[in-house]
Amino acid sequence: MFSKKPSNFNMNVFLKAVFIILLDVAATAGSYFLGLWFRYDFSFQEMRAVHWEGFLSAIGPWCMITVAVFLVFKLYNSIWAFVSTSEVFRIIGAYITLAVIGVFLYPFDGNLMPRMSMIVGYIFSLVSTVSIRFSYRLWRTALRKISHAAHASGVQNVMLIGAGDAGRALAMEFANSEHVRDHLACVIDDNPVKINKYLCGAPIVGNRYDIPDMVKRYKISKIIFAIPSCSAKVRKEILDICTTTGCEVQMLPGIFQLVSGEVSVSKLRNVDPQDLLGREPIRVNLEEIFDYISGKTVMVTGGGGSIGSELCRQIASAKPEQLIIFEIYENNAYDIQMELKRRYPELDLQVLIGSVRNTKRVDYVVGKYKPDLIFHAAAHKHVPLMEDSPNEAIKNNVFGTYKMAKAAAKYGVKRFVLISTDKAVNPTNIMGASKRLCEMVVQMMNRESKTEFVAVRFGNVLGSNGSVIPLFKKQIEAGGPVTVTHPDIIRYFMTIPEAVSLVLQAGYYARGGEIFILDMGEPVKIDTMARNMIRLSGYEPDVDIRIEYTGLRPGEKLYEELLMKEEGLQETANKLIHIGKPIEMDDEKFKQQLERLDIACKAEVGNMKDIVAEIVPTYKRKVEV
Repeated sequence: MFSKKPSNFNMNVFLKAVFIILLDVAATAGSYFLGLWFRYDFSFQEMRAVHWEGFLSAIGPWCMITVAVFLVFKLYNSIWAFVSTSEVFRIIGAYITLAVIGVFLYPFDGNLMPRMSMIVGYIFSLVSTVSIRFSYRLWRTALRKISHAAHASGVQNVMLIGAGDAGRALAMEFANSEHVRDHLACVIDDNPVKINKYLCGAPIVGNRYDIPDMVKRYKISKIIFAIPSCSAKVRKEILDICTTTGCEVQMLPGIFQLVSGEVSVSKLRNVDPQDLLGREPIRVNLEEIFDYISGKTVMVTGGGGSIGSELCRQIASAKPEQLIIFEIYENNAYDIQMELKRRYPELDLQVLIGSVRNTKRVDYVVGKYKPDLIFHAAAHKHVPLMEDSPNEAIKNNVFGTYKMAKAAAKYGVKRFVLISTDKAVNPTNIMGASKRLCEMVVQMMNRESKTEFVAVRFGNVLGSNGSVIPLFKKQIEAGGPVTVTHPDIIRYFMTIPEAVSLVLQAGYYARGGEIFILDMGEPVKIDTMARNMIRLSGYEPDVDIRIEYTGLRPGEKLYEELLMKEEGLQETANKLIHIGKPIEMDDEKFKQQLERLDIACKAEVGNMKDIVAEIVPTYKRKVEV
């Protein structure tokens, strides 16, 4: 059985069109009657019979011609609740056409109807046509205002920032949509020409520096940021001002909303912390990246994690010959597998379960698939947890890396990219020290094999598993408290796509032995970020939601570094990506230290941190009493 094709006929739409057609017919007839009546100074007694008979014989056909022209110009297709200048232009086009028809084709004769009455009737008809259509919009607006007045207790006063195209689209929705209950009270724009004018009935009351005063004057409870094309610096400056008001702040996702025509109140999102970073997103040369990945066999360890899964997404888009995901957690592996199969059905995808700590498993997988590139993202990364389980940090991070690196060298992998961290610089915790050991491993392996071994070092990643930002969001939603370890703690932040872009760019720049470092801009004070997140959610810190200082966690330091002084610094073609020079070390001695470390962690020794401190001179751990 074949299902019937759904009908496009809508009875309500049809009846509305018929109703407007009848109104147009009545308005046309009435307009030309008024024109004739006007000609005789509104006196029936003085009206000549020939002119009255001429009107009666001509008006019926003329109404039919008028409706036909309106149909041609699609004046019955518009949604008149949202009538705008485009509809007005169509009406004008229709009436120009009617004028041409009236002059050249329609047999109006001055002896049958006075020419003056025809001109006046034409003008009245044009006015009535426009009035009919705009009156519907005015009626809907009036009903909406009455509804808002009846439910005034639930209506919020909204401030709109930005009187450009995006702001205008949102303002129109506030004015016309029956689904938007909030009231657009005022608009902010930095263009002095627009100030003291109106946007869809809402006054443009000042620039960004007037925001706090206007919030008080208009009793604003919500602010909408609608400047998707502005720079990150300007966005941060404006949002910083907004945080002082105590209002909830929402914004459009991005400029693509304008291109796609998706500017709508429903598309608004809450302000994310990355909006407050104050720098532009990292840009990389995608052509370079795709060129060296396309047609290659690529392996990603830890491919189900925050960084690993994004690596897989971007690698898949570069059309590799084959993508191998190596992951120990089957749920994570399944999720990314299903996503990639859906998005890239032609991709040769192999998803394998296994641990980088398993020597035989690692050797078998690398030997079987012989990848051209390996991105090593598998690691334990949670600082407090690793402080309590230091042997596991060494087993997984150090020896997982060592085993993967040796397999890569054995089977002729061209490039091996290690995902490192800023916590590897002058580490104060075992996690950071283990990642520094990983960097030392890849530098040693680079010197003794043809494989190009490199490391990529970056700071905290917004939205990653274990990141402080998702924790803050959950705490705010729960009503607090928001926990900050120390009021002075600072961190560098980047987004997951930025981190992955850096990793992929490093893979292209790699010549062997480098540690790639991102210029992450200014560090962010965690306490300030927490307070801004609370404010932008519409709450007052320490009033509505309390901030609680819990003290530095084991192994945690107040600030992170991206580069050790002794490493030096080199530039790359990307001004935001730098290279740290490898630190000289005795490879044979380091191998002996690794053997000792291997024996110690397998024996589950209790002094692992002491052993690591002997190998990593920059490891400045807090002595436990």
